Amino acid sequence: MNRPINRIAPLQAVQAYQTYSISQRPDILVRAACQQVGCAAWLHGWETRIDEATEQGRQQAAYIRTRSGRTFRELRTTAGLTVFRFDSGQRCFAEHKTNPEVYGVRDGDWRGNPTGRVRQHQRPADWVEDFGEHQQRIADQQKKG
Repeated sequence: MNRPINRIAPLQAVQAYQTYSISQRPDILVRAACQQVGCAAWLHGWETRIDEATEQGRQQAAYIRTRSGRTFRELRTTAGLTVFRFDSGQRCFAEHKTNPEVYGVRDGDWRGNPTGRVRQHQRPADWVEDFGEHQQRIADQQKKG
């Protein structure tokens, strides 16, 4: 059962409003950096243990040493495994995906968009700045009366 929406009656015409929104499209996944998704390996660093007695282990170790581009320390265990300790703040070996947020601004309110004008910010910080400037304009207009 859907609950009815309880809206406050607007004091101005629809043209006097702007709507700021943050949304996500559920059907879109994009590749993301470790930092964007809060990857634990990126935050704290990680260890990779490799058995170089196997062909796959030798290939993995060679990749890490020569082509991975990551900062690490190399250790040996008593069992003969190679341990690579990677520092935090660098991309791990996993491929992360995230559902991107859409930072929108449109004219009007729930009654509609009379101008059809819609903007989409590329960065969250730009959306926040735009929203803050809009709030400041409203406060300045209220002071004027």
